[in-house]
Amino acid sequence: MNKFIAELRRRQVFRATGLYVGVAWIVLEGADILLPAFEAPEWVFRTLVILAFAGAPITAVLAWIYEVTERGIKREEEVEAEHLPRMHGRQMDFIVIGVLLVALSFSVYLNVQEEPAAPEAMDPVSILVADFDNQTGDPVFDGSLEQALTIGLESAPFITAYRRDSAASLAAKLKDGGEGLDVEASRLVSVREGIKYVLAGSIRPDGNGYEFTVSALDPTEGTSAAEAQTSAKSKAEVLAAVGTLAGQIREDLGDKTLDSGQVALSETFTAASLEAASDYTKAQVLAYKLRFEEALELYQRAIDADPNFGRAFSGYALTLSNMGRTEEAEAMWKKALATLDTMTEREKYRTLGLYYSVVSQNYDKAIENYETLVQLYPADGAGHNNLAVSYFLNLDFGHAREEGLRVLEIYPNSVLYRGNFALYAMYAGDFETAVAEAHKVLEQDPGYYKAYLPLAIAALASGDMDAAIGHYRKMSETNPSGESLATLGLADIAIYSGKPDQAMTLLVAGIGRDRDAGRRYDLAHKSIALAAAHALQASTATAKQALGEALDSSRSEAVVFPAARLLVQLGRAQDAAHIAAELGGELQPQGRAYGKLIEGMLAMAEGEAVKAIELLQASIELADLWLARFHLGIVYLEAGYAAEALSEFELCETRIGEAASLFLDDFPTWRYSAPLKYWKARAQEAIGMTPSAVSGYQAFLALRTEATEDPLAVDARQRVKTLAGDSQ
Repeated sequence: MNKFIAELRRRQVFRATGLYVGVAWIVLEGADILLPAFEAPEWVFRTLVILAFAGAPITAVLAWIYEVTERGIKREEEVEAEHLPRMHGRQMDFIVIGVLLVALSFSVYLNVQEEPAAPEAMDPVSILVADFDNQTGDPVFDGSLEQALTIGLESAPFITAYRRDSAASLAAKLKDGGEGLDVEASRLVSVREGIKYVLAGSIRPDGNGYEFTVSALDPTEGTSAAEAQTSAKSKAEVLAAVGTLAGQIREDLGDKTLDSGQVALSETFTAASLEAASDYTKAQVLAYKLRFEEALELYQRAIDADPNFGRAFSGYALTLSNMGRTEEAEAMWKKALATLDTMTEREKYRTLGLYYSVVSQNYDKAIENYETLVQLYPADGAGHNNLAVSYFLNLDFGHAREEGLRVLEIYPNSVLYRGNFALYAMYAGDFETAVAEAHKVLEQDPGYYKAYLPLAIAALASGDMDAAIGHYRKMSETNPSGESLATLGLADIAIYSGKPDQAMTLLVAGIGRDRDAGRRYDLAHKSIALAAAHALQASTATAKQALGEALDSSRSEAVVFPAARLLVQLGRAQDAAHIAAELGGELQPQGRAYGKLIEGMLAMAEGEAVKAIELLQASIELADLWLARFHLGIVYLEAGYAAEALSEFELCETRIGEAASLFLDDFPTWRYSAPLKYWKARAQEAIGMTPSAVSGYQAFLALRTEATEDPLAVDARQRVKTLAGDSQ
């Protein structure tokens, strides 16, 4: 081996290979710089790398066969036969070292030189586009110019536009019923909501064409921060002209992504005509006002004028979804998805997000989609809000709260977004934050009735039932929707505290009002609560009647699952099994989780504890529902696993905020948490924690003083007596 290495050295194989490595290194470093400059395909560089690696062993072989002499390169046999003078080893060493030093210096220079500065991150800029001053008298410009300008401005990642329909609704309140969103109203809304700029524009005729001006105004002072003007030779050029205005304003507001050639190319509508854009805009306003049938007519007109108008298809589909016309909506969503390439990038992600969350209820995909949206457009308030909602619907309350806070950084005075943030904190069990944020909302808008829900739930969590009742009564004074929700909340407290008669009185009256007002979803929730109140009194027939009305009014998970739960309790196993099968066929994991949960309850009712545990664990794997944890604790306890049961009940206590509204629709369900005290005491008793068990039973009985026929209350009283006797 030593002789072979010595021969390699004599033939200068090591020096030749080192020289080759240095040269190859320099070539590859240079190619890495030059090839992208000439837009060479990636395969060219990959080919060079492969050739460089392949050349190393070839070089070693050639160095063995040939020798560098003072008379040139000769075969080793010729050198030996003719005694030709070889190049001195020191000379080769200097050459190799020199090449390697050049290669190393080149590489170090390229890798340690200052990286190009990252694009400057812009602080979020919120805007509200006011109604254009339309001096042409042509109604086709009303609404369409504002929508086109909004789209163009939102092409900038740091700009987010406040919804004009929401702003118009708020302006009507601030101006005592005034309609429209003129500059004055827009400034009022912007001051109230913390919006940075109001965009005030005008269009006036100029021969056969039009002239446009737009200013970005400070809403408080009314001073102009940016101005733009342009013209259009005909109506056909109007949308492009609005795109030019948007580009000029974006540049003035600090958009570094535009150069002089791009300012006039900002995105707006991709509609084929201004008339199609106008019909679409009017349809959006009508849909926001819940005038769905009228909105559908205008969406159809926009689509007839432009069969590739993607936004019109998505608006049409969302309206059909809101009307409950599911099959038609799915067909229209397919058409909307087929026209995604006609939308701006921002609008594409917004449309996909709506599809995932509203139609397929695939919240994981919705989260993935909205995460991409806010990464590309960090200032997109609607994107952050929808991402928060998607996290929330996916039971990730911590991330929902984080995103809710990011929305408030963009719109610090938004009542809607702060109200959502208070609710996220409530569900996460952070009652201190929930209360503080709810009070801020009510300071801004005392009529925002949902802000009373976190206050009532926080009071219940602290044991202050009187305070909770007071909050619901204040909620009932806000408006009819607040009164309806407060009625359910007061009945929820009555059932929680074991007063079914009081709950029934409230619910029967509330159901009548809901029926008259056409509030079918509210009616369904109250009917479920009414059935629970009857079940508390063991009134089986009336409970079944209330369940029937609930299921006739809604087939949502928030109605069908609690109905199935009560059906199991009432001995209607077959009806409950049908609902389990219905939920088990849903795409969304939460629906299937509820299906497995019902199956687990049915298995336990039949005495099959092991099967019940497996089904409940399968339910939790699909979606970690609070009720699944609660029922798993009961099954563990009934099966003789008291320690496991206690662990589940303690977890339910940790996650008690979720009991505020178990079905994530802000309809109170605190009553479901009352039996937790009883079952935890049962687990403690089974383990031998007698003092804690007695305390738990007594806490439960303090709630159920009037529930004389409640079997849990009857059992708790007996257990307290037994445990007290044993302790003596």
